Amino acid sequence: MAAQGRKNVHGKAGVRFKAGYTASKNKSMLRNVVTDLILNGEVKVTSGVVAELKKLADHLVTLGKRGDLHARRLAAQVVRTNVVRKDGRDALDVLFNDVAKAQANRKGGYTKSYKLGPRRGDCAEVVLVRFAD
Repeated sequence: MAAQGRKNVHGKAGVRFKAGYTASKNKSMLRNVVTDLILNGEVKVTSGVVAELKKLADHLVTLGKRGDLHARRLAAQVVRTNVVRKDGRDALDVLFNDVAKAQANRKGGYTKSYKLGPRRGDCAEVVLVRFAD
């Protein structure tokens, strides 16, 4: 049996069952970031998020290029539909009407990433992800 002690502190008998960054939190964060990418065209994230974000965004653009009802429903499972731009259009409309038409002649590689350098507060590597022109 483990020693008695204070919970969630480092040292003797500490941090045994502290909640971590779970898969559901990661999925929710990716949904938020990819929605911002679709609405704004670019987003700044840390370097650990870039690979997953680019993979998800490229898949959503592929669904947008298909354009059928099934593709729209699959994209609606990922994209946040309650976030609306100033002109009143949600992310699904922007994805299927604007982004998919702009990327119509490309076969893949819809996103590009640019390293911006370290963040001021915690020195994390910041990367700008945007749709390719």
